[in-house]
Amino acid sequence: MKGAIVFDLDGTLIDSAPDIHVALNKTLADEGAPAVTLAQTIGFIGHGIPNLVRQAREALAIDPARQEPMTAAMFAHYLAAPSVLTRPYEGVVDCLDALTAAGHPLGLCTNKALEPTLEILDALDLRRFFGAVIGGDSLPQKKPDPAPLKATFAQIGAPLLYVGDSEVDAATARAAGVAFALFTEGYRKTAVGELYHSFAFDRFRDLAGRLAELAVPVSPRV
Repeated sequence: MKGAIVFDLDGTLIDSAPDIHVALNKTLADEGAPAVTLAQTIGFIGHGIPNLVRQAREALAIDPARQEPMTAAMFAHYLAAPSVLTRPYEGVVDCLDALTAAGHPLGLCTNKALEPTLEILDALDLRRFFGAVIGGDSLPQKKPDPAPLKATFAQIGAPLLYVGDSEVDAATARAAGVAFALFTEGYRKTAVGELYHSFAFDRFRDLAGRLAELAVPVSPRV
């Protein structure tokens, strides 16, 4: 099937948690607070940096008045080194090459702010694949509001599929009325069977072959 495909970024195309973890712990060190683990950091990812900072601050009982300065510090630390440890998941580049060759317009829709998003895409040579990139600060709304996803498809063509890894992505696809492919090796915290999805996959080399399943409507599991 032809049609546009939009991807989430963190936990879907790239494993960015290690760099986010480093930046978060630098932010916490600035506050004289203890470090958090990588697993804790992954639990905070999904709604953008301000929300990540809020969750970390609340977990460590840091004064709410520190939210804005901590958010600014987190952005500064992260923007200084957003792609040192970040890598695409195995098979991502080959998958994007194959989808492009098959004629699918591709887009990216993430809750990560646009500036670090573009820097990471450039550092990993991924930006060339996407006809539209919408970040968490590109619109007033963030996912799971469907507006960013709809805006991404509006720039590249009729929707075929949204690909993501998380509860936020599943809710976004459902709200937008778009078929959803759930990548199971990302930052998801909920069982696969409890999330809205058209199909789930754990290897990017399998994604292009699974698109045929969309020729016949597939009922989401939820």
